Amino acid sequence: MSSNGTETAVVSTAVKRKTKKLRPARKQVKPGDVERKETPQTGKEYNIWYNKWAGGDREDSYSNKVKSQTRCNIKLDSGLTRANTTGMKYTCLFFSRGCCPYGWECEYLHTLPEPSDALPDSSKDCFARDKFADYRDDMGGVGSFNRQNRTLYVGRIKETGTGLETEEVVRRHFKEFGEIERDDSETGWAVKVLQYRSVAFVTYKSELHAQFAKEAMACQSLDNDEILNVRWATEDPNPVSKVNEQHRLEEMGQAAIREKMDPRVVDAMRTIRALEDGDVLDDEGNLMENGHGEYSDGEGEDSGREAKRRKLAVDDNATAPPSVGLLSADTMDSLRYFSEIRKRNGIPPPAAPRKAPSTTPVGLDLGDYGSDDD
Repeated sequence: MSSNGTETAVVSTAVKRKTKKLRPARKQVKPGDVERKETPQTGKEYNIWYNKWAGGDREDSYSNKVKSQTRCNIKLDSGLTRANTTGMKYTCLFFSRGCCPYGWECEYLHTLPEPSDALPDSSKDCFARDKFADYRDDMGGVGSFNRQNRTLYVGRIKETGTGLETEEVVRRHFKEFGEIERDDSETGWAVKVLQYRSVAFVTYKSELHAQFAKEAMACQSLDNDEILNVRWATEDPNPVSKVNEQHRLEEMGQAAIREKMDPRVVDAMRTIRALEDGDVLDDEGNLMENGHGEYSDGEGEDSGREAKRRKLAVDDNATAPPSVGLLSADTMDSLRYFSEIRKRNGIPPPAAPRKAPSTTPVGLDLGDYGSDDD
């Protein structure tokens, strides 16, 4: 009886967790809750591209910003929508801003974008908005498809403590919308605060999370009722950062290629390379050094291969006279190997080509180069 009761409790708990995980998305606002406010006129002409009045003071456009009336709560607002059944891969823009009135009836996803799920079109962001070739002058807007940007510029922060305290506040608010990158700083997080300048930089592991956080935290507040100015960060001029970013992109590309390749082809290529290098593989396809079960990794693998090649060269030089010519010892080994295979299979050696009669005239034959002395 006790065992049956335990099994029933486990099943009921699993059902509850599954039901809680698959709950429909709730409606974030009701019609009429959000008051729409027009952009105040600070100039003479309205710029459609920048969505503001042109000709006014630049600081006025910032001071006229009003705090957002809604904010997305990932834990409470995430849920199933019609997009989960229709196959839509893009996220709802109004869900990120906390003001979607449709809830489970929405045609877009009401969850954080998954970095592991590739979007159908790389020229669009996670909200299905078209990217552009260049960034806007104010680094706002959708962004560019020519560069993968994972860093956000966060301005107009009210600092009430030291740089580390402000960094902790920024990280606490921004980590809700994605996983933040780790680095070798004092705190271990890629959140940099420029003290006394009211500016911070937040770097996410995925560009999709940066796109979501940019919309979710625009015109929001941290702990001091400020109105944040969230923009895309410009490229880091540090050469070390550029090299690290290039290596990261190369590793991502290699990982994507490995996932698309057939594992049987990979195993065949690994076996062929091991035969060419004189390596020994175990039953699982792992590299073994000297055939004694000692695995090599990293630099040891390269050093082990070099040691084997040197050993083969030494053995061949000890049993055969030293070769003098243009061909290296490895090339001669390969030729001897193929020659031995031909002998075993009974294939006769190729006949030597007949030497054509020499028609070369006596002299240097400089007339072919168009010289003056024809």
